[in-house]
Amino acid sequence: MDQSESFARHKKVIPKWLALYYSEPIELVSGNGRHVRDVDGKEYLDFFGGILTTMTGYGVPEVLDAITGQASRMIHSSTLYLISPMIELAEQISELSGIEEAKVFFTTSGTEANDTALLLASCFRSSNNVLAVRGSYHGRSLVSMAVTGNPGYSPSSYYPLNVSYVLGGSRLRGPLAGLSDQQYCDRGVEDLRDLIANGIGGRVAALIAEPIQGVGGFNLPPDGYFGAIKEVLDEHGILFISDEVQTGWGRTGEHFWGYQAHGIVPDMFTFAKGIGNGLALAGVVGRSEVMDSLPGSSISTFGGNPLAAAAGLANLKYLLDHELQANALHVGRQMMARLQSGLADSPIVAEVRGKGLMLGVEIVNPIDGAPSAVGAARVLEETKSMGLLVGRGGVDGNVLRIAPPLSITEQESDDGVAILVESIARVARNL
Repeated sequence: MDQSESFARHKKVIPKWLALYYSEPIELVSGNGRHVRDVDGKEYLDFFGGILTTMTGYGVPEVLDAITGQASRMIHSSTLYLISPMIELAEQISELSGIEEAKVFFTTSGTEANDTALLLASCFRSSNNVLAVRGSYHGRSLVSMAVTGNPGYSPSSYYPLNVSYVLGGSRLRGPLAGLSDQQYCDRGVEDLRDLIANGIGGRVAALIAEPIQGVGGFNLPPDGYFGAIKEVLDEHGILFISDEVQTGWGRTGEHFWGYQAHGIVPDMFTFAKGIGNGLALAGVVGRSEVMDSLPGSSISTFGGNPLAAAAGLANLKYLLDHELQANALHVGRQMMARLQSGLADSPIVAEVRGKGLMLGVEIVNPIDGAPSAVGAARVLEETKSMGLLVGRGGVDGNVLRIAPPLSITEQESDDGVAILVESIARVARNL
């Protein structure tokens, strides 16, 4: 079946709000390393990795062997029974977390993980008052949309939490634009103190925050910002939940978890995406007293199932054995330098930002500097035509998201950056 026929069938049976990239969407049917092929046989260098999910690369033999080996024995049993791969993976994640005596609950998605963390926080603190960050994204369920500070991804008018938003997000525009790192931190702390004192009725359960905003366009605060924020939270017993769905597992290069850039240990954090390398695997890690605070019994039918847990173990081992965090730091710095150099004179690029292999390029109108979703969409079309896949995000839909598998090579980095720079130049000439 060709891709145009698939697209026509897709539109008949799939909700229209399920977004697709490109004016002529593509179907990816195979992959190897950092490259994928569509149904027509065209090859692409993948700089988005299934939305930051294909962490170690496509077709990694060690991961495939673990999947096929486990599938031949047992695919599913549910958490009503002991699951050795789940227990072993929980032990390793607990050790890597930095949280003393941490416990782990597995889910199937980042959305479900964030829901669970908020449930635990509300039970532990006996409150449904929650703080979140402007411009954030935490998932597509009713609860996770309640704490999503990006209006394009929070369409409902009714939510089960009372949510207030602290400062964060863009440093190009808005109340934090043009501030130094110290001014940014001071302004955020001042705003939080005022919000707790005057803007929220009663006890607050938690603040949930992404160390680097993912869907929001890879916006990042100064290092130490959430450390200063957490000092205020600690004064009131408010829990800090770090959403590591996109920043975890060494993607930022400098640290294994995004929260480590802020000199803190969270009360809980959530993870997903990269650990399963394409299989549905996610979860919550937290202090034992918080994780044990749910007053009733519960189960997870699919969370931590034998197949996904075995894949996660093999994937994590591959990540650590091949020092992919160090590769993310090294290649990420190379990519950042070459993007900044290649795009320095572009009239449609307002900023190149990010850390490690989590980089954003903000596209704007060359006349007035306003966010240009049209320009970003055109760049995506150009990169696709030249054999490169990148993502798109931002509150205004104008940020190119660059997040290849952590195993990307220097040569692949150079090849992809060259395509991206040329694509942006082509769009700039015609925007």
